[in-house]
Amino acid sequence: MAAPAPTPHATGFPAEGRCGYYVAKKKRFCRMVVAAGKRFCGEHAGAAEEENARKRILCPLDPKHTVYEDQLAKHLKKCNSREKPKPDFFIQDINAGLKDETEIPEQIVPISSLSEEQLEILIKKLKKASEALHDALNDPKNGDSATKHLKQQVDGKHRKKNSVFERLQIDIQHLCLNKIPVLSREKLPVVGIGKHLCGVATDLALRCLVETRGASCEERNEEPLAKRIKNDKTDKEINTLAEEGSEKNVPEKWTPVAGIVIALCCHHRCDWRHYVGKEYFRALGLGAEEFHYFQRMSSWATCGMQTTSVEASAVPRSRESESDNSEDHDEDGGPRTPATHAASLPGFLNVEEKKKIGHLCKLLIDQGRIEYLQQKGFHPMLQYYTDPGVSLENVLLTALPTQSSSAEATA
Repeated sequence: MAAPAPTPHATGFPAEGRCGYYVAKKKRFCRMVVAAGKRFCGEHAGAAEEENARKRILCPLDPKHTVYEDQLAKHLKKCNSREKPKPDFFIQDINAGLKDETEIPEQIVPISSLSEEQLEILIKKLKKASEALHDALNDPKNGDSATKHLKQQVDGKHRKKNSVFERLQIDIQHLCLNKIPVLSREKLPVVGIGKHLCGVATDLALRCLVETRGASCEERNEEPLAKRIKNDKTDKEINTLAEEGSEKNVPEKWTPVAGIVIALCCHHRCDWRHYVGKEYFRALGLGAEEFHYFQRMSSWATCGMQTTSVEASAVPRSRESESDNSEDHDEDGGPRTPATHAASLPGFLNVEEKKKIGHLCKLLIDQGRIEYLQQKGFHPMLQYYTDPGVSLENVLLTALPTQSSSAEATA
């Protein structure tokens, strides 16, 4: 015979100063603190006989909590879910890119609905566009100079005693770096570092760094702070400032963005509107529709197609599954690798061919970012930063201002 469900009497009494409401689902009393002279907390005050006349309703800003109906107006002014004033560095969609709706097809057929002939045409377009790609990832020397330079930039900043760390909670899409007080006040150069900026976030970050930070500084045509110091002070005074570690004594070849390093991932999460490599795609005769399919097919490179013949035979050969989450990250940051995803891919390609196509899609999308950075005066590179056994998403994008990379090469 099953034991009877525990009752409030069987669980003792609420702790002193705590709510007397018994939460049946959790089999314990509520642990919220109560006001002086009250038996129940505000959330469970309706359980008290003297409070029955007052009605509690869901908060219109956040239905996860309730509030007295007659105190709603007062609550809305102090609710933690209320819309808070935007900081100066928030500018709506400043890094979103131009929205060209005429290029976005009204209705794109999912890959699972394409015929084999249509898929073959897409793959031919991909391979043709990829013919001119230089696979810099296979160059063991690629990126050494950029890595050394970026380490020097970051380590130099962190070693200073007067370093300041500040956390900004804001969507990159709306972040204007030039409006951040410490950057605008001190005219500090920026090193952009990103770990797994999934898909579209990489494009938003690049535009944030290169356009809203770099371009605005160029438009102001301000004289670098180091030059102003040199004009106003003697060499002895400048040396004194350097010894004191003054943040204002910046290099004479000052640049608003000193370097960029981003661990790339989740290309299937890219978006044509925000993508920085549109011009590169158009130059290849490609557009929004091809981009859509290539970013979807990019997941073939990391979808974990490691099924054994026994497992594969137990899975129906269908192409109905096309989940957006095939590359989403687990809690440890690594990509999920569902073994059954192999069954959702076209049957006329074997596993290795699908992986190669997926890698080509990723490389093509990244090449558009490379071309964008080159046009903006940077020297970008792609390189592997870890073994694929550690992470299938193991490609690093680095970029230095052209003048910095030239100086490094001659050093």
